[in-house]
Amino acid sequence: MVSVRRVTQRNTGRVTAGIDGLVALTSQARAEMAVQVHASIGSHQPSPVRRVYVPKAGDKSKLRPLGIPVISDRCHQARVRNALEPEWEARFEPRSYGFRPGRGCHDAIQSLFNTLCGKSKRVWIVDADLAGAFDKISHGHLLEMLGGFPARDMIAGWLKAGVFEAGKGFAPTGEGTPQGGIISPLLLNIALHGLEEAAGVRYRAGTQAGRVREGCPAVTRYADDLVVCCHSRQQAEQVKARLAGWLEPRGLAFNEAKTRIVPLSEGFDFLGVRHEAPSIRVEVKDRRRCAVAAA
Repeated sequence: MVSVRRVTQRNTGRVTAGIDGLVALTSQARAEMAVQVHASIGSHQPSPVRRVYVPKAGDKSKLRPLGIPVISDRCHQARVRNALEPEWEARFEPRSYGFRPGRGCHDAIQSLFNTLCGKSKRVWIVDADLAGAFDKISHGHLLEMLGGFPARDMIAGWLKAGVFEAGKGFAPTGEGTPQGGIISPLLLNIALHGLEEAAGVRYRAGTQAGRVREGCPAVTRYADDLVVCCHSRQQAEQVKARLAGWLEPRGLAFNEAKTRIVPLSEGFDFLGVRHEAPSIRVEVKDRRRCAVAAA
């Protein structure tokens, strides 16, 4: 019932239908959906998602694909997410901020600012972006990460259900998880779990637990946007090469057009905020995005 309420009352996409054209916007329809979801536990068969294209937040001239599952799939995804998320929240790395409960853009920006402010020795930045992360995640690797989770087969069904696009018809999905699915952001975080360790981040113990050790790079990640703060250009190049190798079996890769290694003095943008040395001036470049994050 919590999952049905989230899908049919709280989510902004509640009025948008999948390929079956169904929504549940009345109390009667929601009650019937709750009964249907409960009755189909263990026997639910995923349906293809409806693919549409929406403008990108930072560039209205470009479109990004959005997958809209049928409402019964959304309810089951919310139910599975409610079970899967607590397990992974207990394991996720400290500096991952995107699509996690109680965390947001401002937390990621603050973490990065705290890393770079004062007399920080991390003066070389790997400003990285992943190419089509949602569309490229390896199904095999993701399912391996899920291990013996009881709904693993149901998740596999959603991953492989395919997409239906007006004018093009049905297309199978051999990789990726569609943007728009309730469980997709969590699956992306699971696929990227371990990135900090792969980059060489090591944390202190004892009274300074949670702080990155001296000499180690420091990572701040928000979904598929990430920044690695390094001590030298050589370390930055080594970290980038290690991460490229780590991403490959996950089906992922850097977007080379948006990934660069820059000195902190040159500055860089992260989540709509400009970070620059020597005073680590923080300038908001995209106030709308930050306002949305705050909301």
